[in-house]
Amino acid sequence: MSLVGTGPKEPLLRPREIYAALARRPWPYLRHEQGEVLERWFGARTRRDVVIKQNTGGGKTAVGLLIAQSTLNEGLGPAIYLAPDRYLAAQVRAEAESMGLATTDQVDDLAFRAGRSTLVTTFQKLINGRSVFGVVGDSREKLNVGLVVVDDAHAALATAEAQFRLTIPATHPAYAALKNLFAGDLQRQSPKAWADIQTNDHTATLPVPFWSWVDQQAKVMAMLHPHADDEDFKFSWPLIAEVLHLCSATVTSDGIQISPPAPPIAMIPAFAGAGRRVYLTATLADDSVLVTDLDARPQDVEQPVTPGSAADLGDRMILAPVALNPRMDPEAVRELARQFADGDRNGDGIPEARPVNVVVLVPSTPAAAAWRQHADQVVHAGELPETVRALRSGHVGLVVMVNKYDGVDLPRTACELLILDGVPRPMDATERREAGVLSGSPSLLARQIQRIEQGMGRGVRDTEDHCAVLLLGSQLSIAMHDPKQRALFSPATRAQIDVSSSLAEQLEGKGLEGIREAIGLCLDRDPQWRALNRSALASVHYDARGTVRAEAVGAREAFNLATTGRYDDAAARLQKSLVSVTDPAVRGWIGEQRAAYLHHVDAHVAQQQLSRALDDNPFVLKPVSGVTPTQLRPAAAQAEACAAYLKDIYADTTALLLGVQSLLEQLVWRDKDRADEAEQAWESLGRHLGFISTRPEKLYNTGPDNLWILGPARSAVIELKTGCVTGTISKHDLDQLGGSVRWAAQTLPDVTQRIPVIVHPSREPHGQAITVEGMRVVTPEKWTELTAAVRGWAESLTLGQQRWQDPQAVAERLTFHKLTAGTFFTAFALPPAAATG
Repeated sequence: MSLVGTGPKEPLLRPREIYAALARRPWPYLRHEQGEVLERWFGARTRRDVVIKQNTGGGKTAVGLLIAQSTLNEGLGPAIYLAPDRYLAAQVRAEAESMGLATTDQVDDLAFRAGRSTLVTTFQKLINGRSVFGVVGDSREKLNVGLVVVDDAHAALATAEAQFRLTIPATHPAYAALKNLFAGDLQRQSPKAWADIQTNDHTATLPVPFWSWVDQQAKVMAMLHPHADDEDFKFSWPLIAEVLHLCSATVTSDGIQISPPAPPIAMIPAFAGAGRRVYLTATLADDSVLVTDLDARPQDVEQPVTPGSAADLGDRMILAPVALNPRMDPEAVRELARQFADGDRNGDGIPEARPVNVVVLVPSTPAAAAWRQHADQVVHAGELPETVRALRSGHVGLVVMVNKYDGVDLPRTACELLILDGVPRPMDATERREAGVLSGSPSLLARQIQRIEQGMGRGVRDTEDHCAVLLLGSQLSIAMHDPKQRALFSPATRAQIDVSSSLAEQLEGKGLEGIREAIGLCLDRDPQWRALNRSALASVHYDARGTVRAEAVGAREAFNLATTGRYDDAAARLQKSLVSVTDPAVRGWIGEQRAAYLHHVDAHVAQQQLSRALDDNPFVLKPVSGVTPTQLRPAAAQAEACAAYLKDIYADTTALLLGVQSLLEQLVWRDKDRADEAEQAWESLGRHLGFISTRPEKLYNTGPDNLWILGPARSAVIELKTGCVTGTISKHDLDQLGGSVRWAAQTLPDVTQRIPVIVHPSREPHGQAITVEGMRVVTPEKWTELTAAVRGWAESLTLGQQRWQDPQAVAERLTFHKLTAGTFFTAFALPPAAATG
């Protein structure tokens, strides 16, 4: 018998109807939240850019695939689904197969070209200088695309930024040529950073001044263009060559990175010219980056498509052990994690419960070292696919993942205890330079919170998932405790933090055993705990409008103007955006870019603009004329200044203890990647103790790493060499200390007593080195004593009613812990030892 079709001749367009008509469906019905999102997208589908926000585990993959099929059925042309990496792209294709939807991973697939199949590939496959989809200026066919779906948009943004940055390694011949071309300008910007780069200190970064970069463009092009086909160039050079004159260049000892102010995404016509672009995201609290990085329309981004409720999230318990007890030993938490991985719930060495997979996220290889004795595996990016498959297949134990806070799906039992140990830090030269300029800025903090939230979502990928999340370290604990930082999380995550915090209050005083008990409630799916969690989420809704900052829109529009040679208009557009910016760090950063555009028109006006930017942010580029150091005056009394500072920044005892612990954790010995953080820590420590504390080298590109004004005629000139691994203090380091003392004498002639201080793993000078008269050395041993004293001092101020606001109480405790101006460097620093050969 033959069946004659009697159904509608026109293809189905509504995604929900497409799903209902599928011959095989992995689920009888779409989830309610999926249905809501698809209906709302269908009503908004004519918009160029649509942002779809769903909580992690809300079924975004199926949503994206059905949107792609709807677009194909509408006959608008080929559809592309972009995943963050090949592993996740394979997962998307597998889900499409389970739904009976046609996909391919081949660009030349005839069904894809004809609009009958969705191409599922990676964002990197599309966005690169040799894209098979075509790049402006090359001979490849430029594919007209009807739809691009960007999955995990936050991960795609990181890829986009990386693809539009040309990194020239130090081993490449163009590195030496460029460095030599700008040597004089770099040295004038910062003699110390230049010296560090010359001695292969890879933590040092130096920006090439924009005026030098623009004025030397002919030579730069002549140096770089011959290498267009080199392995290090071929994927980035075609994307930035046309805007090379607008780029910034950052020099390190490892390489030179060249970056445009915004990615010139128009170089990829398949993306820039796509009829529809859909961004699937779970954690973008600030949507501005979609505008700056991908040139999405601001008015579209401000109208996200979301489900009616934000309750589409699994059960997640979020605890910060150090916030519960600032004295808690991190090693005890590591041992606790090992016990849960072994099924030893009671910590008595006897497995009496089901062992679980524990996943630990750390920001760097050095940060993984503390976990090695406890871990079954320590894995980096290249090893992740195999490890993730093993976790999803069964019990592995305790796995440490290095610098992978996004793009990993660990549902069900793949990860039931997730630990974030440390905050992800900027990795490449451009990010490090921007982070340095925006240090302490709310804008930088918002980005950091977003990365934390991405990491926290790894173990909850479905509404039926459950995962206990522990945040280790003071910085992460502050994010949980500080209301301003907590407000930066997404609504659903905030709700789960709040309910977890209410549980934490009941655990106060129980210490580690309380943490153990709480994790057990989550792992055992305790009915009362689940009810609390579900109740907290029930009334949570997504924000109706997306957050698009005016300065982000201004930055993108200004760059687009500059690419067409309208530099005056670009500068004016940035000036207009400054009206709404209250963060001085960001104002200065925008002011520097405005000056760079103005230099193409009037070099003198550009330098004037740069001087104004410096008033807002002392860490931007220094003008050609240089910067005059500010004359520093000591506080009237150390204890009064200390109490005033503590009162200004700390609202309660927990905030004080976490803040002090956080600054002490920033100084890490023998880790060059943490050198800048160590300098920040010393600056912060000085202010906490009531001294005038600055970073002259950072402010003026000359002078010491830190300068403490201890009294009317007394100062400490401090150089930090915490990243050194040598057994002696080198001649270079001691010469630098001597030069900094001379700088202090010339700059602050009224401060006649100067204590030279070097923070170094060794107190023994090299045989060729000459010590500085009166110098003191803070060694790791002395630092340990100092941290104990500072912790004791802070704890003693929290024993009564806000003692840290009482100058008399502060004075007594500064004296007791030997933290006064007169005793500090006697108690916690040593004279240098005898020189060795």
